[in-house]
Amino acid sequence: MEKEKGLETIDAYIAAFPANVQEKLEKLRAIIRQAEPDVKEKISYQMPTFTLYGKNLVHFAAFKKHIGFYPGASGIANFEEELSAFETSKGTVRFPLEEPIPLDLIGRIVRFRAEENRRKYG
Repeated sequence: MEKEKGLETIDAYIAAFPANVQEKLEKLRAIIRQAEPDVKEKISYQMPTFTLYGKNLVHFAAFKKHIGFYPGASGIANFEEELSAFETSKGTVRFPLEEPIPLDLIGRIVRFRAEENRRKYG
């Protein structure tokens, strides 16, 4: 499950993982794009990154036992209760690979972060 260093696209990033992980990453990518259709995609910090108004919105990354989702500190703080079943730290939530990703919750977090970016930068 080692990903190559220097992957330049999200497609290439996702393709570097086993099929079961690719499926989860594609679902995560799709819900982010559905929640905020105006996002732009790039690789930043060697992980898939979604921006709005040129500013980072959310990131995600796959690891051996989990998928990390990075909506920033406000994205975690404002959904603290709903994220309580998962391991979190400032700006990070970890979804175990063997469990379903809460796509509806991810969508709500992305919409919240998009509104923050609109207020600050839009």
